Amino acid sequence: MFYVSEPIKTAPEEYKTELQRKVYSTLNELNIPFERVDTEEAITMEDCIAIDKQLDMKTVKTLFLCNRQQTEFYLLITTAEKPFKTKDFSGALGISRVSFASEEMLNLKLGVKIGAATIFGVLIDPQNEVQVVFDKAVLAEQWYGCSDGTTTGYMKLPTEKVFHEFLEFANHKPKVIEI
Repeated sequence: MFYVSEPIKTAPEEYKTELQRKVYSTLNELNIPFERVDTEEAITMEDCIAIDKQLDMKTVKTLFLCNRQQTEFYLLITTAEKPFKTKDFSGALGISRVSFASEEMLNLKLGVKIGAATIFGVLIDPQNEVQVVFDKAVLAEQWYGCSDGTTTGYMKLPTEKVFHEFLEFANHKPKVIEI
């Protein structure tokens, strides 16, 4: 059975990555409340079912995408149940088709490994090389569920605070699309 801790309202005692430290420091600085759980390594959306149940929310699907030349990068946040179709995403943004960025680029641009893609990765993107793109359906949810930058830490935060306060602090103006 997949391990998920009871909800915790404080930052971890030890950080696994520099990004994870920045996540909790930023949330504290912005006074954004959160609940979090510690888990076994979670990689797939299926792993998130137990996490969602424990935190009483829905984990978003966060995809890191790029153009063929790997010069344009996109962080798509959508609902877990929606299938991803490059044609729909590209059409909504009016851009050429995209594909999944490599594991190397995911680590370089967002500081995470596969399975830990998170909105918080923009904290290490001060040059705004990654365009944040929200599926409008995510904004209808009260809670935003995501990784804390690791594959063993997941959190629940108010969606409005992530979309407005956090992204403004991180200097990333999101685009909103319907897919």
